[in-house]
Amino acid sequence: QVQLVESGGGLVQTGGSLRLSCAASETIFSFNVMGWYRQAPGKQRDLVADITHGGFRRYADSVKGRFTISADFAKGTVYLQMNSLNSEDTAVYYCNAATVGRGYWGQGTQVTVSS
Repeated sequence: QVQLVESGGGLVQTGGSLRLSCAASETIFSFNVMGWYRQAPGKQRDLVADITHGGFRRYADSVKGRFTISADFAKGTVYLQMNSLNSEDTAVYYCNAATVGRGYWGQGTQVTVSS
């Protein structure tokens, strides 16, 4: 069973930056897509950004120009560089990775932006 382990969350002030990392426990096969989702209290889990094996990136409108996703599919790692953070970015961030017909989730890492 593949496990995804996130790191890099924490408390940051408005305008600050954080870098999230996610690593898969196994790299014997390659994912097709890797990405980040987030869930704020009382809200649904939404896509933040994802990247395909071919390098195509998608971003939520709310993070465009502030967040950058990157990945090393050979190593099963994905990163999210978050700049100009604001209170609306406060949420639990989840790593996601998908192969054909199956998806995997990390356990989540808390990001809290204080004013």
